Amino acid sequence: MLAFSSCWNNSRHTDGESMIEEIVELGFSNIELSHGMTIAKLPGIKKAYERGIFTCSGVHNFFPSPVEVMIDAPDAYEFTSHRPFDRQRAMDMTLRTLDLAAEFEAQYLVLHMGSVPMSPKKWTRPLTTTVAEGGQHSADYIKRKLAFVKKREKIGPLYFHRAIEALTTIAERAAEVGVKLAVESRSRFEDMPTEREMIALQAHFADNPWVGYWHDFGHVQLKHNLGLLDHEEWLEKISPHLIGGHVHDVQWPARDHRTPFSGTLDYAALLKFFPAGCPLIWELSPTREAAEIRSALVRWKSEFPQRA
Repeated sequence: MLAFSSCWNNSRHTDGESMIEEIVELGFSNIELSHGMTIAKLPGIKKAYERGIFTCSGVHNFFPSPVEVMIDAPDAYEFTSHRPFDRQRAMDMTLRTLDLAAEFEAQYLVLHMGSVPMSPKKWTRPLTTTVAEGGQHSADYIKRKLAFVKKREKIGPLYFHRAIEALTTIAERAAEVGVKLAVESRSRFEDMPTEREMIALQAHFADNPWVGYWHDFGHVQLKHNLGLLDHEEWLEKISPHLIGGHVHDVQWPARDHRTPFSGTLDYAALLKFFPAGCPLIWELSPTREAAEIRSALVRWKSEFPQRA
């Protein structure tokens, strides 16, 4: 199932109905309701839904945004935080989002599980700069990358435990409302979970049909470009747990949320791991032009008619 994320035009609209109408005009009738949404847009979105002009493929936590957060910040509150208030606020907003997802008959809820206290300014960002300068094969780069991985592995268990604890509670509500929990692959190694942690998380919930994996094409490619994983090998390994994916492209080495076919991703090699009917959501930057998106959609339908 092909769908489109409201993250593309959310910031340009004050009315939810007009926001939905603009996406429908692009050629998408399935829409993922994304984070960063003000509660003021909710009545208009509901009106468009009641008119039957779109179906809701899924929802991305938090939806709508916490009223006290003035910007699009899906990680404003984390399940892994040291602050009990933040953890509880994340839980309360997620349970509320689940109820709304059920109201829109969504199939899934995309979740960010948090992070560990390692600054990307010290770790991911310098590595990305070195790769952009062509230094990814240098001895210094390899040394810094290994130090990064070792430190991340050392401090990860506490935050992984918090993520599992939160997901256990959320999964109880998910079962009640009939919405799957899709734990998203993240773009930075500082985030929770890493790929090793994702395998452990999926194993922990192996007997729970309401918990699965959400593959973000761009996020995983960013880590691939840093030499932290192999994109195709990872997708093959995690594919038994797939719920769906966010589709966007990456311009080397770290500019993601580009329109499909404008970057480096080999979709044919990656899509083979997705079961038929699996939700594939175009999640594009607000800077992408409508004409570019329409053109890419025509090409997508031509090359991957079974994925349209």
